[in-house]
Amino acid sequence: MGAPFKNILVYLDGSEGSMTAAMYAIQLASSMKANLHAVYVVNTKALSDLVRQRIFVDQEKAEFLSDLKKDAGRHIRHTERLAASKDVQITALSLEGSPHREIVSYIKSHDIDLLVLGSVNAIRSRRDELTSENDRMLRTSPCPVLVVRDMDDSIWQQFEEV
Repeated sequence: MGAPFKNILVYLDGSEGSMTAAMYAIQLASSMKANLHAVYVVNTKALSDLVRQRIFVDQEKAEFLSDLKKDAGRHIRHTERLAASKDVQITALSLEGSPHREIVSYIKSHDIDLLVLGSVNAIRSRRDELTSENDRMLRTSPCPVLVVRDMDDSIWQQFEEV
């Protein structure tokens, strides 16, 4: 019997939790000889909602979108460097749209067997529950989901030791 996961996807959102998840996914892909994918989704739906609610004007949206794209590129390059440091091949890219929809679509179109997420934030209200992208991915993913929780930096330490 082969490895249970051949195609692993880690979702990047710029948080420390997603970088911890990326390191864990890199180690997992290395040990299972799996293909690793990393996707950062620039949340253009949320930006459009902010314009519609008159929190941003169109010019602010364009400037903020440009900043988000730069952040996405930075996180993707960092993840690629982490993977290279462990001799893991990675397909990394940035998409735009609604994060949970883009991730589910990517999973289906690339035969992903495992989605790796950083910690799902504590839900403080019903609104938080409805708007949490990680929570939506957790609930709607067509494949198994691994949520990486790192309360004591052990994953970072393991990554450095390998």
